[in-house]
Amino acid sequence: MNNLRNKVQLIGNLGGTPVIKTFGKDKKVANFSIATTDTYYNNQGERVTDTQWHNLVCWNKTADIVEKYLDKGSQIAIEGKITNDSWEDKEGNKRYTTKIVVNELMMLGNK
Repeated sequence: MNNLRNKVQLIGNLGGTPVIKTFGKDKKVANFSIATTDTYYNNQGERVTDTQWHNLVCWNKTADIVEKYLDKGSQIAIEGKITNDSWEDKEGNKRYTTKIVVNELMMLGNK
């Protein structure tokens, strides 16, 4: 049951080209976002589309795959965990961001 405490699975499309950074000889990180879309009917019977954006980060071999094969619009399935970061901006305000650290990635859709 420990594996279920912080686990997220998403299927979505990349919103832009991943940003890749390399550290040292063999450390690599990829940052990108994906959009997930749900459609439902509201109380008035109108069709509503709800799109959510998720920030993702991949490391090392997974980042290599992202760099080589993924681009804006690519459809992927991911499994990972949610992380929250905080920092102070230039004006001293506390800022927060939520990211998903990807453990597994599957490319979907057409080549």
